[in-house]
Amino acid sequence: MAQLNVVLFEPEIPANTGNIGRTCVATNTRLHLIEPLGFRLNDKTVKRAGMDYWQDLDVIRYDDWDDFCEKNPDAKIYMATTKAKHTYTEVEFEPDCYIMFGKESAGIPEEILVQHPDTSIRIPMVGETRSLNLSNSVAIVLYEALRQNNFDHMKLEGDLHRLHW
Repeated sequence: MAQLNVVLFEPEIPANTGNIGRTCVATNTRLHLIEPLGFRLNDKTVKRAGMDYWQDLDVIRYDDWDDFCEKNPDAKIYMATTKAKHTYTEVEFEPDCYIMFGKESAGIPEEILVQHPDTSIRIPMVGETRSLNLSNSVAIVLYEALRQNNFDHMKLEGDLHRLHW
């Protein structure tokens, strides 16, 4: 069964983290937060965006990148960056992989990215667009990873009979 992991490296905007937390609850995905955060987790904006799901979130906090690496030594990490050669649809996401996203203002630091060139991924964009909103980026890549793992732990069968067209 897939137990995917979303990693946020030094997130800065509380509403983004709240939205991502809500998405993680809805998909049974563990959220990893690498400090420093640009806000307090008890910030009203985080709670408002995460709504009443925040208490159900499987979340782990780390002091810094080294702490994360020390506690997850065997993690297969895909790093979302605009600097990657491969798009997120060109990789095969393992059922227990980690998908990492950088802080809103600067992304994942270059010194980390250079250590992971083969697992760096990007979302295609046109023109001079710098990046997408962080919570949208997480949803796009996470749902591709879930699709590749056949949504194996999510409600699919039986849900359609409740829909009224």
